[in-house]
Amino acid sequence: MTIAHGWDPDRYLTYADERGRPFVELVARVGATAPTRVVDLGCGPGNLTALLAERWPDAQVTGVDSSPEMIERATADHPGVGFAVEDLREWLERTEPVDVLVSNATLQWVPGHRELLPALVRAVRPGGWLAFQVPGNFDEPSHTIRRELAADPRFASHTHGVAVPSAHDAATYLHDLAALGCEVDAWETTYLHVLTGEDPVFTWVSGTGARPTLQALPGGVRDEFEAEFRSRLRAAYPPIEYAGQQAVVLPFRRVFVVARSVTR
Repeated sequence: MTIAHGWDPDRYLTYADERGRPFVELVARVGATAPTRVVDLGCGPGNLTALLAERWPDAQVTGVDSSPEMIERATADHPGVGFAVEDLREWLERTEPVDVLVSNATLQWVPGHRELLPALVRAVRPGGWLAFQVPGNFDEPSHTIRRELAADPRFASHTHGVAVPSAHDAATYLHDLAALGCEVDAWETTYLHVLTGEDPVFTWVSGTGARPTLQALPGGVRDEFEAEFRSRLRAAYPPIEYAGQQAVVLPFRRVFVVARSVTR
């Protein structure tokens, strides 16, 4: 059983530019010229969905996310775009095919998401486009430290069953989608994010990958976990001098896939 958790749009948007760049580079490879219906699965606070509406102003653009907090923020900030609270799997079961289906940094939260690839392809019209991006940095200290601490006897009884992200490499997705009759463009990029502020790596991960773990811990236990997590992250990501200030460098590998549905 997976422990339920919620999302904080403000914390997630702390590094909006860094989180948004992969989305922009992903969508740049989508060759659709005049789509009628565009959907962003796992749209979060909607700031990136709005870019889809700007690129294809004549399309019906919809953002879908399972988080009511994210959809509330998206609806308030981007009134010209449609948004809906819905689970990704449920949406796939009922949707009519769309012209462009985008999913940015979402599938890693769906257990067994490779099994959903056929449904994702079916959700796209023949000749349409499926584009998704997932993190590929799960062997980095930002994740390994969280896993080690979560397994510690002090915390394990609270973190057992907590949602954790996972994904595959670009070659795996390419072979899967090619077998489904798609033309596939798949690649990987490692970004070097230069972050400033107090414990910036903790700020980053507490808005995404580590958030479910932190939410699963009761108050005092969470404080103990967070203090040790911050300390270990500071050691793993030492500060550097950068443009006259202290900063840390967070390497972040991401996996990109753009597939065009050409057969059924």
